[in-house]
Amino acid sequence: MPRSVRTSLPGALPALLLCLLLPIPLGAATHKAKAKEHKARAPRIHSVGLGAFRPVPYTADPDAAAPAQTQLRIRPLIVDGRIAQWTTGDVHLVTATTFTVREALRVNDSLPTDPHPRWIWQLGPWLLVHRTTGRVAELHLPDFDPLVSSVTWFRDYAAYCGLHTGGKLVYAIVAEVGTRKPLVSKKLSAFDPANHPTPVCAPANWQLDPLRVSFLPTDATPITYSIDNGFAAPVPSADNTTSSVPIP
Repeated sequence: MPRSVRTSLPGALPALLLCLLLPIPLGAATHKAKAKEHKARAPRIHSVGLGAFRPVPYTADPDAAAPAQTQLRIRPLIVDGRIAQWTTGDVHLVTATTFTVREALRVNDSLPTDPHPRWIWQLGPWLLVHRTTGRVAELHLPDFDPLVSSVTWFRDYAAYCGLHTGGKLVYAIVAEVGTRKPLVSKKLSAFDPANHPTPVCAPANWQLDPLRVSFLPTDATPITYSIDNGFAAPVPSADNTTSSVPIP
């Protein structure tokens, strides 16, 4: 080994040992790691909105709640600048960050032998839209029939007349968003697809003080339920007065 190398090693060893023993400055690295972690955890901000209404041709089914309707007023549900769904009707605000709206479906009504698609508009299910996450989910309302059921919303409760047991029975339904079992599921009358009143039920009527909901079937006796802390109970006819405050 050359003499110059041999003489430089003893002087270099103390400096090398000193570097190994000194604490490594991790401040900058830790700051960068925390900033990266914070950026990864930061929720993405979504934009959710509804476009302008426009009318489209619509042929209602004879069993529909409004069989004479010839037009649908539809508007796009826009999430992050893109059309997520087409909707119809009014929006119901459930909370400050969620709302419900009914979907409008564009369906191909052509036969296999038709040379070109024939698109028609139909009423679809109800949707639950989250403003913060941009998530759009279909609501699975018990016994909901897209043609017969007319939903009246209050808070996160949906009240409507549904078709039960293969479409043979009309039921009064109160469903709560996020729960599978309805609060109210009461038989009102039989349903004959070939011969039934139109509409099957008038829109349900919500009342406050106390909280009640009344079902008004066309071909059966009206019935009222009280709602309290997620539980429902029928109101006797003698107590079913109109002194409660109607919900606008």
